[in-house]
Parts: sequence; structure tokens; C-alpha cells
Amino acid sequence: MQAKKRYFILLSAGTCLVLLFYFGGLQFRASRNQSRREEHSSRNGLHHTSPDHFWPQFPDALRPFIPWDQLENEDDNVPISPKQKRDGNSSIYKGKRCRMESCFDFTLCKKNGFKVYVYPQQKGEKIAESYQNILAAIEGSRFYTSDPSQACLFVLSLDTLDRDQLSPQYVHNLKSKVQSLHLWNNGRNHLIFNLYSGTWPDYTEDVGFDIGQAMLAKASISTENFRPNFDVSIPLFSKDHPRTGGEKGFLRFNTIPPLRKYMLVFKGKRYLTGIGSDTRNALYHVHNGEDVVLLTTCKHGKDWQKHKDSRCDKDNTEYEKYDYREMLHNATFCLVPRGRRLGSFRFLEALQAACVPVMLSNGWELPFSEVIDWNQAAIIGDERLLLQIPSTIRSIHQDKILALRQQTQFLWEAYFSSVEKIVLTTLEIIQDRIFKHISRNSLIWNKHPGGLFVLPQYSSYLGDFPYYYANLGLKPPSKFTAVIHAVTPLVSQSQPVLKLLVAAAKSQYCAQIIVLWNCDKPLPAKHRWPATPVPVIVIEGESKVMSSRFLPYDNIVTDAVLSLDEDTVLSTTEVDFAFTVWQSFPERIVGYPARSHFWDNTKERWGYTSKWTNDYSMVLTGAAIYHKYYHYLYTHYLPASLKNMVDQLANCEDILMNFLVSAVTKLPPIKVTQKKQYKETMMGQTSRASRWADPDHFAQRQSCMNTFASWFGYMPLSHSQMRLDPVLFKDQVSILRKKYRDIERL
Repeated sequence: MQAKKRYFILLSAGTCLVLLFYFGGLQFRASRNQSRREEHSSRNGLHHTSPDHFWPQFPDALRPFIPWDQLENEDDNVPISPKQKRDGNSSIYKGKRCRMESCFDFTLCKKNGFKVYVYPQQKGEKIAESYQNILAAIEGSRFYTSDPSQACLFVLSLDTLDRDQLSPQYVHNLKSKVQSLHLWNNGRNHLIFNLYSGTWPDYTEDVGFDIGQAMLAKASISTENFRPNFDVSIPLFSKDHPRTGGEKGFLRFNTIPPLRKYMLVFKGKRYLTGIGSDTRNALYHVHNGEDVVLLTTCKHGKDWQKHKDSRCDKDNTEYEKYDYREMLHNATFCLVPRGRRLGSFRFLEALQAACVPVMLSNGWELPFSEVIDWNQAAIIGDERLLLQIPSTIRSIHQDKILALRQQTQFLWEAYFSSVEKIVLTTLEIIQDRIFKHISRNSLIWNKHPGGLFVLPQYSSYLGDFPYYYANLGLKPPSKFTAVIHAVTPLVSQSQPVLKLLVAAAKSQYCAQIIVLWNCDKPLPAKHRWPATPVPVIVIEGESKVMSSRFLPYDNIVTDAVLSLDEDTVLSTTEVDFAFTVWQSFPERIVGYPARSHFWDNTKERWGYTSKWTNDYSMVLTGAAIYHKYYHYLYTHYLPASLKNMVDQLANCEDILMNFLVSAVTKLPPIKVTQKKQYKETMMGQTSRASRWADPDHFAQRQSCMNTFASWFGYMPLSHSQMRLDPVLFKDQVSILRKKYRDIERL
């Protein structure tokens, strides 16, 4: 009996040892193979994550609400099936490892600069309005070239925006059409725009053809498939999104206090089945019908009745009670949950409404994340921690809320309010990658006026831009350069231009005077110009066009420019005072002759008036001071079409400069001391300088106003009733106590 027990124990122990070695060996071999795979992956720049990593253990329940750029992207992705991954990566991501250094030819850009070529539209090919707007934005920009040999970047005319096979906008046989393009070159130096990809039921990120080495400007792109420093994540926008201009943000309504009627709102579809349904199906747990109003409806799609659940009727009834726009205007936070795809129209709607977006879309690469710090404008949530959102946002201080809301307005107006701004932001990001040595930093992208108006080719030092003096603690410079635009021959020593030159030269703030000679007659002899205490430089205009007065001449060594028409009548005291005012407003136009615009209801167009009224919206550059950066912006930002119009008319250049500066600053110019004696000298009907006496002159300026407003997409000019006078101006005190005493006598 004892022997049987011993044999049984030995047999059991042997069996256990065999099983232990067998399974242990399997585990050892598996771990060794895994190590080899990881080593191979690391050598090839790839990274694999085990399924366990999808559900990290957070010791702090609020940890998911951290800045987007600190999120562990792969850990935050909701697990998807291997089939979905295979489908999603089958065609679009053959170039998964593409980066600028490996899949982009920099030589094309360094040779000719950053120029973008749009393929000519092929006969019979349909293009959706949204894609037409994208192409029009490129063709109307300063980047566009019609010569492919000059191009650095290529954009297809084939519509790639909607790659959902069930969509009526879907373009068939796109693969063969793209491959037949003689410039395709496996997609190298190409940019493909896409808003929708994949289809029911998986909604993968497959665009339906091999993009090769092309870059993607894509909406709803996941962090898993996003190729850093190569692709650009763009926002999902509707077909009604304006091509240019766009509405302003809503922060001007009900700004203070920052807390509004509703703390958190959402109104949208509830998906009963399929991808994207989990989060929206759970929103009713958070909805309280008071300050947290999260509304969903099952009424969408053809067969929603087949899938309706017990909550549908109640949800649909509650959904109809609330007006969505009223909710947007009166909410502090707006929930932005994922839809079928990661992106949502609610994102841009919340930005415009100054409603702080609360993002619930795990794994979404947020729009323009390469340059925009979304932690300053949004709350990044986690779909798995939905129930914690109300308590989290209630804990945010009012000061922080106001700062978040203000940033939503800046980002909306700088980058998202129109298709044109979305497209230009995309192109500017790519240009910064190519020319890294002059690329814009985070401060430029995330502070007013934003990356589109700060051209890094001008300077790499922020102190050279008028917007950043306050941020850097700098004071505006203490000198200016006077630029006098001369168009009539010098025949008499009593001409206004010589008196103006002497008056400007006597200013204590004048560093130098530049006379731009745009006259058809030869330059006067040197002795004809009066002696002055500052250098006088005479530049003969080569093209002798109006826009040449705003060229960024190297001779302008100061930041401040005093722009003068040759027939302007100004005293030295007036020059001094205007400059001291400009030092307090270095980003604006400061000067004397003011004009205004108005909307003419009868003609349904913008009107221009020179009447003396209590308000104004323009200060003409015939006697104005501004920062010299606006010369660079005028020359290199505005399209050739507007400048050609100005040059052909020999008119409106001053209006165009006011449009530009107001568009950048979102502020009116500054009018200094009212001077009713100021008027343009009538110098004879035959002189080029007598354009003010030309009966067509006023009609031309009316036409210019509307052409400029059409290009900008809105009216950037804003009215002001502020006028700055010297202290004690016209007060009954001793004239000796007045610093600018000569102004009173004018």
C-alpha cells in the first residue's frame, strides 16, 4: 500500500514537471520571440503595443484631463479589431513611416521658394463645392503658381474630400486616374485633402487608393495613423463653411461673467449600434436637465425604427424642447464627443460660440496640433471617464474659463472661420517644416495676430514685429523715417514738397527722409533739394506705380515710417505729436486725414465718404505713421490682383493699406488732432498729383472698397470716434505751458 502511494506521488510530480517545462518553454519562447519582434521593430522605427496597454491604470482619476501633448496616444485609443486595422492600413498607410526627410524633395522648394501648383481640372470630372473652395483658396493665395516647373507642392484637381463609398460625392476609379498623372511621381511632394474616409460599418481611415509618398491634410485622423511632421490634421467643416472671411466669434455677446446659463451642453445624433455609439449612448447618465443638458435623438437614418430602444421616444421628446443655437450662446462648456468618425462638426461650432470644447474622442489628432496648443482653449477628456466630466469642469476657476473662452475666439478667427484660413494654415505649417531656420514659434501661432499674418521671412526676432512689444517688454523706437511720395516735377523752390521735407527734417524724432521719385521727369539735381539736418535719400521708382510707395526698402532703417504725399501740409509740431501718439499704438496707423466707410442699402454695396463726421474708419497714408512691417505685408501677403488694380487706377493704395492693417489688428486706426485746414492741394487738372480733382477719382474709390471687401471675404474696417489731442490743447492756460503750442494756432 505504501509503495503504491510512493509510485503515485512520483508519477504526479513527474507529470507536473513535464507540464511545467512544456508551458514554461512555450512562455519563454513566446517572450523571446516577442523580444526579437520588439528589437526588429525598434530597428525599423516601428512600435507595437500589447492589448493590455489599451487600459492603463490611472492612480489619479483626473489624470486624463491633462494637456493633449502629454497624452500617451496609443494607450488612449479604444481597441479595434485586427480586421479593422488591416482594412484601415491596407492602402493609405503603405507610407506609414514617411517623414519630410524621407518622402519629400526639398530641392524644389529651395530653388524657387514655396510655390503650390494645382492640377488643371479634367473634363467631365465632378468637383464638390467644398473642394472647389479649397482649390480657389490656393489659387488666390500668394503661394500659387500656374507653372508646374516652379512648384514645390502639388495639389490634385480630382476631388478627394469624400471617400465614403456610399456618398454621392464619391469619385470612382480614383486610383487609376491618379496613377495616370504624369507629375504624380508616387505622390512625392503632393498634398491630398480629405474630410471623410471609410464607410459603414467600420469607418476606417482608408481613402480608397494608394497615396504613396503624398502628405495628407485629413479630418478625423487618429494619432495611430497620423504621421508626425508629415501629415496635417484639419478640422471637419460643413459644405456651408464660408470660402473667405467667415463670421466673427460670439464672445462679444455676454462676455462677463464667464459662467453662463448652462454649464455643459450637447445636442446631436445617438447611434444605436456600431462604431461611435458607446459614448453618445451613455450621455443620459450625465444629463440633469438644468445646467448640464446633453440631448440625443435616434431619429436619423432610414431604419432607425428597427433599432430603437426603450429610451428613444423619451430622448426624442427632450431633444425637441431645446434650440441648439440658444444653447450654444448660453453655455460655458460644449461637449464634443466622437461621431462615426473621430471628428465632429460640433468642434468648430463650439469654437465660434466661445463655448469651451470638452473633447471626448480618444485617439483623435486635434486640428493643427503641430502648432496649436489646445490646452489653452479646450478640455481634453477621456471617453471612459464620462461620469467625471461634470465635477471636473465645475472645479475650473472663472479666470481660467474666461482665458479659455478668449483663446477659442482667437483660434476661430485666426485659423478656422473660413475654408481659406484652414487651407492657408495647412500650407504655412508645411512651409515652416521646409524652412525650419525661419519657422514660426509657438508664441506666434498661439498669440494674436497668429501665424498667417506673421511672415518669418521678414525676421526671426519677435521684437521686429509691432504686436510683440508688450509681450517682450520692449518700447517702440524713438526715431522714424519719412517717406515722401513725389509724382510731379520739381520746377519751383516754393513747391509744397520742399516745405514738407524741411518740416519733417526739423522733427526731433526724424532719423532720415526718403523721397520716392515716381515722376516721369528726370531726377532734379542735388543742389535743388534744401539743406536738412538729417540725410535725404532719393530713390527713383523703377516701375513708377502706386504700390511702390509701400515696398520694404532696405533704406528704411527705423521701425516707424511717416508716409507723406508730396502735397501734404504739416508742421514740425504736428509731426512730433503724431509720432509720440504712434509710440503708444505701434501696431496701428496713426495720422491726420480721416475717411469713413458705410453700407449703402439702396445700392447694396459699401460706400466711401470724405465728409467730416464724428467717426472714421480709415486714416489715409498721405500723412500717417505706421510700422514698416506693413510695407512687407502689403508687398508679400496681398495677392498680385489687388496690387495690379491699384497700380492701373493709380488710386486706392491708401484704402488697401487700411484694409490690411485693420484685418491684422482687428482695430481701427488712430486719428490725431482734428485739423480742418488739412486738404489736398489742387495742383491743376493736368498733373498726376491732381487725382483728388478727378471726377472719376471718387467713383474709383467706391469700387475699390467693394473689390477689397470681396477679397478679404468681409469688411475688416471698424469705426472709431476717438481722437487724440495734446494735453491742454485749446485750454485757457498760458501758451508757454503747452508742449505742442503751435498746433493751437493752425
